[in-house]
Amino acid sequence: MTVEVDDDKKTLNVYQELTFNNQTNDTLNTIVLNDWNNAYSNSETPLGKRFSDEFVRSFHLATEKEKGSTNNLTIIDSNKSILNWSRPIENPDLVEVQLKNTIFPNQKVTFILSYVLKIPDDKYTNYGYNSNADSTLKNWLITPAKYENHNFLKYSNLNLDDVPNATFDADLKIIIPKEYKITSDLIAVSKEDNIYAFSDKKINDIPLYIEKKLTFSVYKNDTIEVLCNIKDGRVNEIYKAIIIEKIVNYVSDNLGRNRLKKITISQSDYDNNPFYGLNQLPRFISPFPDDFIYELKFLKTYLNNYLKNSIQLDSRKDNWVFDAIQVYYMMKYIDAFYPDAKMMGNIANYKLFKGYNLVSLDFNEQYSYFYMLMARKNLDQPLGNSKNTLIKFNEQIASKYRAGISFRYLDNYLGNSIVTSSIQQFYKKNQEKQVSKNDFESILKSNSNTEIDWFFNTIINSREIIDYKFSMVSKTKDSIKFSIKNKTNVTVPIPVYGLKKEEIVFKKWLYPNHADSVYVFQRKEADKIVLNYKNEVPEYNLRNNWKSFKGFLPTNRPIKFNFLKDLEDSYYNQILYVPTLTYNLYDGISPGIRLHNKTILDKPFNFEINPAYSTTTKTVSGFANFAVNQNNRNSKLFTIRYSLSGSFFHYAQEASYLKINPMAQLRIREANFRDNRKQLIIMRQVLVNREQSDFVTDVTNQNYSVFNIKYYNTKTEVTNHFNFSSDLQLSGKFGKISSEIEYRKLFENNRQINLRLYVGSFLYNKTYATDYFSFALDRPTDYLFDYNFYGRSESSGFFSQQFIMAEGGFKSKLNTPYANQWITTLNASYSIWNWIEAYGDIGVLKKKSQNAAFVYDSGIKLNLVPDYFELYFPVYSNNGWEIAQNNYNEKIRFVVTFNPKTLINLFTRKWF
Repeated sequence: MTVEVDDDKKTLNVYQELTFNNQTNDTLNTIVLNDWNNAYSNSETPLGKRFSDEFVRSFHLATEKEKGSTNNLTIIDSNKSILNWSRPIENPDLVEVQLKNTIFPNQKVTFILSYVLKIPDDKYTNYGYNSNADSTLKNWLITPAKYENHNFLKYSNLNLDDVPNATFDADLKIIIPKEYKITSDLIAVSKEDNIYAFSDKKINDIPLYIEKKLTFSVYKNDTIEVLCNIKDGRVNEIYKAIIIEKIVNYVSDNLGRNRLKKITISQSDYDNNPFYGLNQLPRFISPFPDDFIYELKFLKTYLNNYLKNSIQLDSRKDNWVFDAIQVYYMMKYIDAFYPDAKMMGNIANYKLFKGYNLVSLDFNEQYSYFYMLMARKNLDQPLGNSKNTLIKFNEQIASKYRAGISFRYLDNYLGNSIVTSSIQQFYKKNQEKQVSKNDFESILKSNSNTEIDWFFNTIINSREIIDYKFSMVSKTKDSIKFSIKNKTNVTVPIPVYGLKKEEIVFKKWLYPNHADSVYVFQRKEADKIVLNYKNEVPEYNLRNNWKSFKGFLPTNRPIKFNFLKDLEDSYYNQILYVPTLTYNLYDGISPGIRLHNKTILDKPFNFEINPAYSTTTKTVSGFANFAVNQNNRNSKLFTIRYSLSGSFFHYAQEASYLKINPMAQLRIREANFRDNRKQLIIMRQVLVNREQSDFVTDVTNQNYSVFNIKYYNTKTEVTNHFNFSSDLQLSGKFGKISSEIEYRKLFENNRQINLRLYVGSFLYNKTYATDYFSFALDRPTDYLFDYNFYGRSESSGFFSQQFIMAEGGFKSKLNTPYANQWITTLNASYSIWNWIEAYGDIGVLKKKSQNAAFVYDSGIKLNLVPDYFELYFPVYSNNGWEIAQNNYNEKIRFVVTFNPKTLINLFTRKWF
């Protein structure tokens, strides 16, 4: 290859001679080339759609300068004939070349390629050009796709670092602007002015770093040269050299040496696959020393690059093997060099935090909890699934960590370092020929002294959960007799421990494949027996794993109070407490305390009780909620939540309400976990008991009960949002039904259109004397007390101007605010510039004994912080030119929200 870099245009002009060596037994009429740089050409490529699925707004709005593409591609064969090529519709970042002459087995054919690469901005994937005009290039070159099982692997770029390039030898000459320098893990051949020459063999990519100021430091030992620019905090060069030497030798000694003479470890590589955990806290509260964080960063990135450069697996379908080896050796590294390290680092040294399970856990235990976070949400996926099918949290974190702890689990069970030696044999075999996950499985089985099909069938290729408990335990002075209940009918080995004053007196591995198996062990003065004491098995629930021989109740757990949040502690009943502060006009500022049991991991049973003191009425207010969660592992109806909640606040001056709400929520998720479509069915009975108020006269029913069924069907991504919902309410006095359709479209010019259609009708109505239960045009009465109104009974003044998008959704206050028969409205808005939008609403509503009324309004919306702080300025409506009327400030509507869950969802939605 000869590559000329044009810094101004951010392009690479490439002339490439490609010699294709058909080492298969097949005769080829076409060849497939990977052109992953072209994935950045528009928002409709598989990469663009994945960005949209994961709410990466910046790529959809990218300018032509910020996008990447491959242009002017010409391919000539050895007969100097120009070859036809095409891009598959579903894979626009691949090139299918139609050959004029077939390529026979063991035949070599040379092609000439010329093309221009437009390099993308690096803000999407950390690869491309940055704000300093430096460039990091990865997967940029056009290369032959890997050929397996009589077919080329046709994988599009999905930002998963899994390009299926065939292994190749490379000779590269690259011409860069004179003010730049270049770094590569290819072997440097020569340099003349601004022309660099590199060469290497048996590689699968050519990462290049083109910089005005070199950021890479060079570290050498007897076996390999390391070029590294990972950000180092305050670690000095001498200590960095010691860390790198230590890790290089550790990997070489434990995994095996390879042919690599040179390797780059870049900040871009780390940023794409960081060490997720507490080391990402801001420096001023970071619980780990700078040198330890740097060591972890380098270890993780070095292992990743070392493996990807050494093992030629299918990185998309078999990526769990890479993940398992990487995390397994990271855990062994911590065991070897930092056996006393804690999950929360130095915070464990402070007495103030001693009572937190999160603080006392060993560092390596965090991997199990990150996996369990998803398992408890019923969102974990099989390790053997193709990488592109994993939701982001699994792909980046949970599945990686589950793979590593699974290897550790198997190694503890088999003993004799069988897993370690099998990895080394697999690694060595890869140096001789191409391997697959089946090769690793064969090696592991041949080295094992027992049957391990359960490991691949259950741990790797299924999402079955493991949960054992004791079903019968008895003791004598010298022996222990017990049986084990398998709660999920998933049979895998599990260890049982005997403890005496928290010291291990015995450990035995069991394989309880018979439900009625009874075990008898020597007691050895044990005062407690525990299943899976060291959390070696990725088990769903550890709270039912122990029996104590002391005290009256064998599983008695003392209560432990913790401030804010903690991890689940299997030996305690945890109650967490958090100060709260709420406000409404009638209760005033209400300080309180929230008591709950919601630890970081979801639980089958949750409760929260939040008493508060109303400073205005000088009484107690607050709410309580009790819920039971049922996860269905193999159903689209993946979660059912049964709950009973109650709340007591004031709805008007000196008038309180009590709401009791038994409810069942059914959550439906698509079989494809990456599908953003979600469905929810809510069934509830709302019972309301309200005090009489002298300040609210338009109410005839002080106490009432409403049966309510709601259905939601939502599909959301960054470019499109669609939501359909329907609502049925039945009571003795009325019955009503309504439906709502929302649609949002974001265009590439950063303009956005929002449409909402609302239709509602009474099935029967015996409440014509009041509009309390009527459909509302601009401000619902909220008789079910679902909305967070600050002054729900106000009809004038500042608090009456609060806006909540519900029912009619109008912003202007018109003379026909209610409908006691039916209503139809259409709400629309369109962005004019940044956070300024124009809105308009039209509708028809019908009251008994009156003609249907046509209503409309329009105005300007300031969308300052979506869903948090919004302002509506009416301009024209049925009232006329409102902007020119008196007391205009009283017509302005506002949205102000203090609910942190809404904000948190904006950051977490891309992960789940």
